[in-house]
Amino acid sequence: MVYGGKPSTGCYLCRKRKIKCDEARPECRNCKIHGRPCPGYRPDAVFRNETKKIERLVKNGGNASASGSESASESGQSMPTSATSATSVVPRQRKRLPEYQADDPLNIYTPADSTWEQRALCYFFDQYTIRADEDGGHLDYLPPLYAREIGRPSQSTSSCLKWAVDATALMTLANAKNAPTLMNKARQGYGKALRGLQEALKSPTNAVKDETFASVVMLSLYEDISGERNGLFSSHTAGFEFLMKLRGEGQMGHQRGRDMFNFAYTHTYIEILALGDNPRFDLQWVLGMLDGNDPVDQLMLSASKLTQLFVTMRSSPQPPDQATVESWITTGRECDAELFNWTQTLPDRWLPLVVYSTHGESLLTYNRISNAIIWYYYRAVRVMLQKVLLSLNRTLTTIKTANEQSTNLPASSSGTSFTPIDEAELQGVIREMTTDTCRSIPFSLADVDSLGRPNKADSPLQIRAAQGYGLLWPLWYVLTCGMPTEAQVQQIKTGLWRVGSNLGIKLALFLAHEAERIRGTPEDISPLNLDRGKRVEEMHW
Repeated sequence: MVYGGKPSTGCYLCRKRKIKCDEARPECRNCKIHGRPCPGYRPDAVFRNETKKIERLVKNGGNASASGSESASESGQSMPTSATSATSVVPRQRKRLPEYQADDPLNIYTPADSTWEQRALCYFFDQYTIRADEDGGHLDYLPPLYAREIGRPSQSTSSCLKWAVDATALMTLANAKNAPTLMNKARQGYGKALRGLQEALKSPTNAVKDETFASVVMLSLYEDISGERNGLFSSHTAGFEFLMKLRGEGQMGHQRGRDMFNFAYTHTYIEILALGDNPRFDLQWVLGMLDGNDPVDQLMLSASKLTQLFVTMRSSPQPPDQATVESWITTGRECDAELFNWTQTLPDRWLPLVVYSTHGESLLTYNRISNAIIWYYYRAVRVMLQKVLLSLNRTLTTIKTANEQSTNLPASSSGTSFTPIDEAELQGVIREMTTDTCRSIPFSLADVDSLGRPNKADSPLQIRAAQGYGLLWPLWYVLTCGMPTEAQVQQIKTGLWRVGSNLGIKLALFLAHEAERIRGTPEDISPLNLDRGKRVEEMHW
């Protein structure tokens, strides 16, 4: 018997659908996305009579490639206009994130009978969904929610989720392949999803559904992948705040609801803390929704208390008196102590490991990239707090000087002893957080493994777009406010550029440019005086 090629090792359903199977056990991701049970895999040893196949190949001779092209043409699938080369088969292991190369093509399996929408969907779910474990996942609730939409009438009130996912998936693939025609199709789908969301919100029943909330998650992600924010603000923050409040405590009764709530709240508190936005919901209500035993929720609780301080400071009469400023400093110190204590109570698997690269450079590695991202947020929040304390200390010094020079005001109006702040200590914390952020970048971008060794292309440690997305705001804030050295500035900017260029998240490129602009301003940068631009809402909530 003549050998006619290696048989496919994919599952039965993927082979029937003629799509690339990831061969995950016990079930492949494509079947899960398709909403069908995975039928499993063929045994390793398979005996087949290849006589007919060989006769057909011999008869066709050298026209196999031409025949394949004709099949693709007959299927009605045309290649999008692109600056990259034709697609090829994806290797089983994801490629290690390389240095920035603008013309690096996306390798993706393109069977003749699959549409670009199907390819985009598979690529998006592979890059942005991570199955949850004891430390959490990312959007792992999305494939089953999406699968429920398949087969429903296209005009149903819950179709906005399908349209939002399809648009986001198309934009993800369009950025990866630099394909303008796919981008245009994605924008059309985005508009369709917005209109569908508006229809869903008209019904009190549909407004609180998980599908509706997940649609806003997708639309906000689309906005960041496409880089179409208006300035630094997202146009979907008000929608998150509205739906979090509308859904109430019931959303925390199941894991999917908690995961969506955490995504939405992280999105909103970034704008409150880093961009100086004002919350549209009761912060005390949020504090009661978080689980104090979960490491991520613990950090969110501490960040929420810092948010309360910021809101109080912005809403107080100006200028504040000495007693008020001293009380703010005391509250800030308490928040800082609570943040530090968070690092002392983490499980061992969450703690960073100090290793050394092959060049002797001190690095920080983690149990997994997702845990590293949480540490990035911790360091960014501590940098914010030190900057605010520095600003408050200088304000307090000015007030004290004015009081001492006035014959009508006492030197201290607080009536209590107040320990002055050591500014050198605050600056030392900022530099430490900045340095540790930079020490974590090689591992976070999968350049090195957990022992600091250069990562290989077939290593199981590979960065997904979801993880690169989580790095953006902490890196941006440390870059703009973290007192980095010139070498650290270049390292962080390069990290943002790589995430934006290689993972196709355009927000990363915008943040790199924006950091350059902000760093060039002469005034002091803090969450209380940052030039943030104008918020534009795409929907009226």
